[in-house]
Amino acid sequence: MALHYRCRHCGTKLGSIEAHSLSTEQLGFNQLTDEERQEMIVYDSEGDMHVRAICEDCHETLQRNPDLYENDYIIH
Repeated sequence: MALHYRCRHCGTKLGSIEAHSLSTEQLGFNQLTDEERQEMIVYDSEGDMHVRAICEDCHETLQRNPDLYENDYIIH
């Protein structure tokens, strides 16, 4: 199983982890609510996990322009 991290706003690939025995506690997913997990984590047909996170550029842009939270995607 692999974990693939992408920015939820711009789609930039943030990184991947080849994980054969990582637990949700080790990844910090146990701190998410069920709703947050459903929104952020998707499994594909190969069993890989895709996590929607946020990149530094989008994070900085959102801090400077909080009204952009209303958009699904940010182009920068």
